[in-house]
Amino acid sequence: MSVRDLAYKNRTYRRFDENVKIDMKTLEEWVDLARVTSSAANAQALKYVLVTDPKACQTVFDNIKWARDLPDWPGPAEGEKPTAYIVVFQDESIAKNIHWDLGLALESITMAAIEQGFGGCQFGNVNRPVLKEALGITDESLSLLMVLALGKPVEEVVLTDIPESKITKYWRDENMVHYVPKRTLEDIIVKKY
Repeated sequence: MSVRDLAYKNRTYRRFDENVKIDMKTLEEWVDLARVTSSAANAQALKYVLVTDPKACQTVFDNIKWARDLPDWPGPAEGEKPTAYIVVFQDESIAKNIHWDLGLALESITMAAIEQGFGGCQFGNVNRPVLKEALGITDESLSLLMVLALGKPVEEVVLTDIPESKITKYWRDENMVHYVPKRTLEDIIVKKY
């Protein structure tokens, strides 16, 4: 699969096939890609908790909020929940400046997931203190940044142009097809020389 194909297929997925598990070795391989990804000042201040145990997955699930733009949707139903999570921390004893580290690291992980037939959903809306404690992370220098939910997607995500209203909110149709409006290439290129 080309990088272009990976980028177009690397969407946010919110429903997964719980029968398809992701093993710990696969998560380790994906985090290894994040490990070698560019880092501000090469400080490498991101650290990870890898979760595949069903009980621990439920704990993570219970501490994240799903789909702000779909307020009537409570999140994935039984059988459609993620089967793995990567919880990302910043080690503030290493670096306070992580400018682009988080985005680059998660993009490396999700591109690898897509290449292997999986997908993910990034969460910033996390009950950080409760989840950190539930995961047994007591190190005060570790700040919980984000949760990445992972699994085998069971939904279709379609890219569409932003409508004339300029509203960028995603939506679903009656068949649960998920639509994501994107600006056109002409909209984002300011000038060409």
